[in-house]
Amino acid sequence: MIRAFEDKHPVIAASAFVSEAAYVVGDVTLGERSSVWPGAVVRADFGPIRIGANTHIEDNTTLHYGPDALEIGDHVTIGHNCVVHCRRIGDSTLIGNNATLLDGAVIGSHCVVAAGAVVRPGTTIPDFSFAAGVPAQVRPLSEELRANTTRWNQGYAELAARYKAAGLGNEA
Repeated sequence: MIRAFEDKHPVIAASAFVSEAAYVVGDVTLGERSSVWPGAVVRADFGPIRIGANTHIEDNTTLHYGPDALEIGDHVTIGHNCVVHCRRIGDSTLIGNNATLLDGAVIGSHCVVAAGAVVRPGTTIPDFSFAAGVPAQVRPLSEELRANTTRWNQGYAELAARYKAAGLGNEA
């Protein structure tokens, strides 16, 4: 479900996919080949949410922030059941299932936030970092994970295109 709120209307790229079971409302921009999957909520009523190209918001994840913008870069995968209430997620980053990113946190590019991690308010995670635990502890990203930061989400744009071709999603 894609909805305007007051005078703010979501802007969804033609190549993007939004499941009919997702809720996208307010001042949201969704980039080319990006996707929002069933049960996800992207609620931009306090502040804008900008989602880059080839970025994928998996099932049951919630994105909300404000009054500042929430900016999510290109080639980002946000796993199932995440709470994203931070300020920024950089390019080519993976947010693992059930991770929680709290107020004002900034996640760099080419990072991995492990499944179940809790990133405390105001935390800055530098580029090429791995964050895990409750609260999240940060260390440099291993060479193995570093080599994969641009490959994690390759299949999602293709899968989203298949869903669109099947006539699913992007209800206006």
